[in-house]
Amino acid sequence: MIAKKLSEAKEYVAPNHRACTTLRLFGAEAGVSKAIIAGVSHFLPGGGAGPDASPPEKVYYVLEGELTVIVNGKETVLRKNDSCYIGPNENREIINRTNEVCTIFVAVAPLPA
Repeated sequence: MIAKKLSEAKEYVAPNHRACTTLRLFGAEAGVSKAIIAGVSHFLPGGGAGPDASPPEKVYYVLEGELTVIVNGKETVLRKNDSCYIGPNENREIINRTNEVCTIFVAVAPLPA
């Protein structure tokens, strides 16, 4: 087992994200896992990502706050302990429409090298 404290997580730049802080826990430049990229994202009020699409599958799990996820024009509001799956190349936008910070856990399946 390899444990990591949140204080040890390193910030990374996530393309097409705004008003947020993204922290990598495992995978990609954080190392350890090659099968999963895991991180935590904090979205300020009005913050979000997209609209865009990318090949990897993604799972978002809301730890705190509320996040609106828009896929194919359909809006879904996720609250604490809610989650969603974003399929490969599925166009999505996420927005924090509240006045509180929204924190999500993100898991991404990296593409084969």
